[in-house]
Amino acid sequence: MYLKALEIQGFKSFPDKTVLNFGEDITAIVGPNGSGKSNVSDAIRWVMGEQSSKSLRGAKMEDVIFGGTEKRSQMGFAQVTLVLDNTEHIFPRMEESEVAVTRRYYRSGESEYYINKQSVRLRDVNELFMDTGMGREGYSIVGQGKIDEILSVKSADRREIFEEAAGISKFRHRKEETERKLERTEENLVRINDKIAELELQVGPLRSQAEKAKKYLILRDELRTLEISVWLENLDKIKTDSIKLNTDYALAQQELERANAALDELYAASEQFAEKAHANDMEQERLRTECAELDAKRSEEDAAVAVLRTGIEHNRASIERVENDLRDQSGRAESLTAQIAAKRARIEELAAHAAELEEELRTFLAQAEELARTAGEAGSEVEALRAREALAASDAADCRADVSAINAGLAELTERRTALEAESESVDGQLTEKRRAASASRRALEEAQEEADAVRNIISGHTLKMEGRVKREETARQKSIDLTMEKNNLDSRIHLLSEMEKEYEGFNKAVRLIMQAAEKNALRGVHGPVANLMTTDKRYAVAIEIALGAGMQNVVVDREEDAKSAINFLKQRDGGRATFLPLTAIRGDVLREAGVEREYGYVGVASQLVQFDQRYTEIFNNLLGRTVVVEDMDCGIAIARKYSNRFRIVTLDGQVLNRGGSMTGGSVSRSAGILSRANELKELTARREALTEKLDAALREADEAKRDLNAAQYELDVAREQQRGAEDAVLRLTGEKKQYDMLLESLRTRESDIAAELESITARTEELKKAAAAREEEIKKHEAEAARCRAESEEKLAGQNELQRDSAHLGDEIAARKSTLAGFTAERETTERALGDLETLAQQMRGDEDGRRALIEDYRAKIKAAEEEIAQHDAVTASLRADAEKRRAELAELAEAKLTLEGERSANDRRYRECNELLSQTQAAAGRLEQKRVTAAMEEKQILDKLWESYELSHSAAQEQRIELESVPKASRRINELKREINGLGNVNVGAIEEFDRVNTRYTYLTGQRDDVEKAKEELLGVIENITSEMTVIFKEQFALIRESFQETFLELFGGGKATLELEDENAVLDCGIEIKVQPPGKALKTLSLLSGGEKAFVAIALYFAILKVHPTPFCVMDEIEAALDEPNVIRVAHYMRRICDKTQFIVITHRRGTMEAADVLYGVTMQERGVSKVLTINMNDMAKELNIKG
Repeated sequence: MYLKALEIQGFKSFPDKTVLNFGEDITAIVGPNGSGKSNVSDAIRWVMGEQSSKSLRGAKMEDVIFGGTEKRSQMGFAQVTLVLDNTEHIFPRMEESEVAVTRRYYRSGESEYYINKQSVRLRDVNELFMDTGMGREGYSIVGQGKIDEILSVKSADRREIFEEAAGISKFRHRKEETERKLERTEENLVRINDKIAELELQVGPLRSQAEKAKKYLILRDELRTLEISVWLENLDKIKTDSIKLNTDYALAQQELERANAALDELYAASEQFAEKAHANDMEQERLRTECAELDAKRSEEDAAVAVLRTGIEHNRASIERVENDLRDQSGRAESLTAQIAAKRARIEELAAHAAELEEELRTFLAQAEELARTAGEAGSEVEALRAREALAASDAADCRADVSAINAGLAELTERRTALEAESESVDGQLTEKRRAASASRRALEEAQEEADAVRNIISGHTLKMEGRVKREETARQKSIDLTMEKNNLDSRIHLLSEMEKEYEGFNKAVRLIMQAAEKNALRGVHGPVANLMTTDKRYAVAIEIALGAGMQNVVVDREEDAKSAINFLKQRDGGRATFLPLTAIRGDVLREAGVEREYGYVGVASQLVQFDQRYTEIFNNLLGRTVVVEDMDCGIAIARKYSNRFRIVTLDGQVLNRGGSMTGGSVSRSAGILSRANELKELTARREALTEKLDAALREADEAKRDLNAAQYELDVAREQQRGAEDAVLRLTGEKKQYDMLLESLRTRESDIAAELESITARTEELKKAAAAREEEIKKHEAEAARCRAESEEKLAGQNELQRDSAHLGDEIAARKSTLAGFTAERETTERALGDLETLAQQMRGDEDGRRALIEDYRAKIKAAEEEIAQHDAVTASLRADAEKRRAELAELAEAKLTLEGERSANDRRYRECNELLSQTQAAAGRLEQKRVTAAMEEKQILDKLWESYELSHSAAQEQRIELESVPKASRRINELKREINGLGNVNVGAIEEFDRVNTRYTYLTGQRDDVEKAKEELLGVIENITSEMTVIFKEQFALIRESFQETFLELFGGGKATLELEDENAVLDCGIEIKVQPPGKALKTLSLLSGGEKAFVAIALYFAILKVHPTPFCVMDEIEAALDEPNVIRVAHYMRRICDKTQFIVITHRRGTMEAADVLYGVTMQERGVSKVLTINMNDMAKELNIKG
């Protein structure tokens, strides 16, 4: 397995998505200081689960997100993906051949983790890398400054890396777990010893309790006869009252059925209204959604229209600019046309003058010929010489005329050159200015594009956030609705139960009268009925109600005098009968059957399953102290058989096994009793409080979610508005860039034309200068010939002065005419060339004008197309607006329909409440009757239970023992006297022997348990010893391997010397420190503190390489480990890394040449833009192949 790729986006200095593909051997990451190289190492550490921002060179975790620069806005999240090759299945739980681990962190503090694009927890990521050597706690990532940390810490603190390399970390974890178990075992042993000591204190007092039993038995026999007779009297009265209760209850049930039927009809109607309202809400929500979508589309159309209008304005500005250029060019064209016309007129004028001169010249030439004939006829050689002199002078004059023409041409070329150079300077200035403006426009375009890209990234992040916020808001809103409905139902039920409790529903008439009088302070010392003075778990409610029977309605008072006052109160008002329990008289007893608590199905003694004020301990011990609660009937039968039916047993579902063996049972209502009602009220009240808190929290959560959703929507809208602005700017600047490109191209073309013309003028000037020099030579030659002829003629003829004068005059006239004619000819040629140049320039200007007019037409066509497109968008916008208005009208209709529906629903709800109130009253009445029936049945059952439980008598058997009573009150007074005498004896423990047996059995059981715990303690000590022994063996073996590897690695890297690792205490290998001793070649043995910084770093590198040789990790990231080394040692480290890269893939962050040369792949990290890192890639192996370099 090896690290295949790393993908970074928004992490520290890498805002853009950057992918680094790693080779299987050595990959080097290089770059200048501060360019972001170490951020690659931090990214790998971070994605593997690092939670310490300090380890990532930051103050807080938010610092890992790109914070923005002057030109870039900050990112909203950071994301890093690590791609690992898993073909060797180093991750056993992953079947894929490639594993991608991703971590994403938002500025809000939310973190996300993914494995192969599946969302996971941080714990899953940690478990994935556990035991692979690659986790954030492993030694596969060596950050800056960490390479020599192993040398700087204390020797005892140096153990961690050796234990990790030796593979005993898991054993140490197991040892610590076992030591914690041992600590818990020792605590259990202390508790057991405390219980044994407590039991030893109970054995003695049990013996003294048996002496009271005999006196107790004598008093009990008299009490038996009187109680049986009084109970039977009460039973006869209860049966008489039950007949009337049954009749009234049947009538109430019929009324209740009618009320329920009416309520069901109203409830069904309410459900229909709710369904209609829900359908109305859903339809309104659908229409709102459609309106929102239509508004969004309309906004998009408006944005498109705005962009098109911006384009139209830009095109119109371009048309205006081009038209201005055309007007300027038109002025120049008119000037050219005037110049062309003037040139043509001058050419015609010169042609006319030349024709006149040519005619005159022909005349003079004819005269010269005539003169020459005359001279010939006279036979005068002098005249012939004079004629040749005149011809030579004429030729010289022709040459001078040519020179004049050439000089005129040179002057005109000089003037043209000056004009072109001025125009060239102007064009250069315009080019410089336009280039500067185009550059500014290009930079503005790039900034606008970058801003648009940044805004798109922000919108992407906001969109993801928006989706989560929408789901959260919907969930919170639905949760608050559900909780509100549930709370309303609870409030209704609590109100009904509270009213029943307030009216003492379920209690008999006497109890109600007593409690009402006590509330008005008419009676003193009244605490309340037994049922109101206790609470119990819902699970035990039925069993406790059955166990208490009519005793639930017994009224607890302070003293006997208070009970007497209450009885007199009932007698005076004919309020019926009630049983009173004075706190000063009642004494209770708790069952003490040894071992019963260990029986299968045993739940507890009934008095221990209820909660009450400590003042009432004797009351509840008296009522419930000798009753055992069990799981079910089978468990009860088994316990009753084992203990010979010596105590009463009640099952959780209300079945009874009485003392003596009789059984009472059948169906029991789990919600009709007083305790069940009290428990239900308590439970519902607690549920309402919890539900209220949940509802408040849900409402707060819904409000918060709504605020978050609105905030996210606002941020998204702002970002979209920014995006539209950025896109408009991009469009505008793109058009401006095209305009500048066209203008620059035109200026460059003109500059090229000017340069070509200047070059042509230079060549023409040189040609004319050469021609002028040639003509000068010819002039000298002709003048020399004329001088020679003149000299000869003067010698030969001295008397022919008149002919000489004529000939000379004629020669002068011919020369003057030829000179003038040559000037006209030269000027004509120059004017014709200038005319040609002007016509060429005019032609070029006409072509340029055609191009500009075509460009104007193109702009107008674009404007027309944009206007047509705007019309289309306007049509779509109008359609969308009409659709939106239609849906808003439908929304208004739905809202009005909902108001009507709400009115009908309110009326139905009012009828429902009225019917529900009537039903509540009917239920209350039926409940009171049911409670009276239940109370009567319970009182009847209690009497029968008392007969059986107390004396094991059935009703018929009790009739046989019944005696005639003088009066029931008198008999009751005697019963109370007997009970006082019995209570005066205190707690009587008839079963003291059995209790002693129970305590002794418990003592024996705990003693055996203590032995078991002590044995477990010894076993744990043995396990710890075995783990320690195994750790010692493994550590010694692995330490020896690492030490041997360190010695070899040190020798290879240093090229000599010695090095070793030593344990400070060979007898405590798991706790002692580890010393590193080295002797560089040619030096004495030194301690680490005496080594130089480079030597320390080299020793640390040798130690890390030694560990990697013994226990290689799949990959190892090293951040500038060789920074303190000189170049030869850097090369040694690089070569050694190359030797072991077949087992470990290296990713090295460096700026050393030797390490770079050893790398297979070279990544260069630069920061061309301030605060933004970029990555360049060079595959050294591929480059070596291309350059035929042999490694």
